[in-house]
Amino acid sequence: MTISKKSILVLSWTTVILWMGLIFHLSAQPAAQSRELSKGVVDTVVETVERVSPNRAERLDISRLHFLIRKNAHFFAYLILGMLTINAVGKSGIKGAKGFALALLICVLYAISDEIHQIYVPGRSGELRDVLIDSSGAAIGIGIYCIAGLLMRRRKVKFDL
Repeated sequence: MTISKKSILVLSWTTVILWMGLIFHLSAQPAAQSRELSKGVVDTVVETVERVSPNRAERLDISRLHFLIRKNAHFFAYLILGMLTINAVGKSGIKGAKGFALALLICVLYAISDEIHQIYVPGRSGELRDVLIDSSGAAIGIGIYCIAGLLMRRRKVKFDL
């Protein structure tokens, strides 16, 4: 059974929209709920460090760790969004620098809209720093996708010879 190009295109854009929906859902959480989610991750990291290196666990700056985990979550959520978006843009027939630029533009505009959305969520705020972190994650995700595609094409050429 072969999958049509149209089905692949629809599936590609559907994954982008679903991922954006997940980001929206997480951004819609009030500050207390969002803090609890990241606190669970911080607690897991601290427990792991305590098992591996008990002396080091005592010196952990929990508030800094919490900050780093939250900002890394922004970065990686948008790294994945960047990869999904460049894939969908490419499946739409827009490749090369134009595809890269369009995918990045979509991600940056979504990051801006996400921060505006957070202004209206209790206890949350919109921050330019987060737009920059999100945009950096998206750009790196798009870059990784493009480099991986290039390497796979080169490898295929070698095997075809």
